[in-house]
Amino acid sequence: MSRRPALARLTVALGLTTALIGACSGDDTTIGNPDGQPGVTDNGIPPTVPVVADEAFPAARCEANRAAGTITYLSSFDFHASASIVDVLVAASKGYYEALCLDVELKNSFSVDNYPLIAANDAQFSSGGSFSEMVDFAGANDAGFVALAVEGRTGIDALITKDGEVATLEDIRGKKVGVKGAITPSVRAMLAQAGLVLDVDYETVLLDGFDPMVHIEAPDIVGFPGYKSNEPHQLEANGVPFKLFDPSSFDIPGSFGVLYTNLTFLQEHPSAAQDFMRATMRGLADAIADPAAAAQVAVDAINAEGNASFVSPESEAARWVLEAALVADGVASGAPLGLPLPGELLNEVTVYASVGLFAGEVPPLEGLIDATVVQGIYNATGDLIWPAE
Repeated sequence: MSRRPALARLTVALGLTTALIGACSGDDTTIGNPDGQPGVTDNGIPPTVPVVADEAFPAARCEANRAAGTITYLSSFDFHASASIVDVLVAASKGYYEALCLDVELKNSFSVDNYPLIAANDAQFSSGGSFSEMVDFAGANDAGFVALAVEGRTGIDALITKDGEVATLEDIRGKKVGVKGAITPSVRAMLAQAGLVLDVDYETVLLDGFDPMVHIEAPDIVGFPGYKSNEPHQLEANGVPFKLFDPSSFDIPGSFGVLYTNLTFLQEHPSAAQDFMRATMRGLADAIADPAAAAQVAVDAINAEGNASFVSPESEAARWVLEAALVADGVASGAPLGLPLPGELLNEVTVYASVGLFAGEVPPLEGLIDATVVQGIYNATGDLIWPAE
C-alpha cells in the first residue's frame, strides 16, 4: 500500500506543528486570522486576497474564483438531508456560492463511488462518510485527498441486526453482514474490538439499493451497517423490530460529514476552495438553525431528480434533526462548525489501527487534513467572515 512522502505534504493545522504526529486533544485548538487570511501551508498554497466582514467582496478574488471554472460537488448519499450534503444544498439554494463568484454544479452520487473522481480532479468536492473512510481510500494510491471540514465529531454509523438473531456481537462470528459498497469503518472497528476480523471471522456481501425494509429481509445475512439518522427511523416507522449496535456505546471514536477535495484543485485555486467552504459553512449554520426548512430543500432536490427511492419529507426531517443535533453538540470554544480537529482525527485512526484496520498501522495523516482553510473563514471569536451583501 503506497503512501505519499511523509513530509512533502505536511499541513500545519492551526499552528499545531505536532498535531498530526503526536496524540493531542482537539480542545486546545484555537482559531485566528481575524482578516480571514488562510496563510501559507506546507501544501504550497499561497495567501490570497482576504475577505473582510461586511465589506465588498474583493474584485481580484472574484476574478480568481471565476477562473476556477465549474466546480463539481458529488454528494455521498443522493441529496438526502445529511451532514456535508444538506449544507451544500442550502448554500446553493440561497445563492451563497454565486455571491462569492463561484460556479458550483451539484451531482447526486454515493460516497465510495466518488473517490476516484475526486482523485482525478474530474470533480472537485465530495462528501465522505467519515474521515477514516477517506483515509482508507487515500491509502490505496497517491490520491491527494485533503479533508477541509469535518462536521460530525462522533460516529454516525451503526450495525443493524435482525430481531432475535444477534444477542451479542460474538453471535456474528461465522455469519455474513450486508454492505452498501463496503463496511463502514466504525462498525468494522467495533467488530474488530470484539475479536471479529473481516474476512476471517465474518464475511460481507453486497446489497442492492438503499431500502432497509428490503435489506432486513435479505437471506443469509444477520444485519447491515446503516446511519443512525436513517435506517432505524424507517424500520421503526414500519413497525419492524431490530437490534442496534452503536459503536459509540463501545467507546469507538468516529466522524461524519466530511468535505474533502484534491490537492491539485486546492493548490491551483486556493481562494475558490476556501470560498466554497465559506458558503457551505454558512449553509450548515442555516440548516442547523432551521432544520425543517433545510430538510425541505433536500426533499425538493431529491424530487427534482425523480425521487426513485420514494423519500418522504418526514424521513428527511427526522434524519436532519438527529444529525443537526450531533453536529451542534460537537461545537466547542475554539472549534466552530466544520473545523477539523487533528487530535480527534488522529485518535480515530489510531483506535481503528489498534483493532486491525489500516493493516494494523496508524496511517500517516500528513497532507490529508488542511484545517487552515476553514480556520480562515472564521474570525477570532468564531464568527463566519462574510462580505457585504
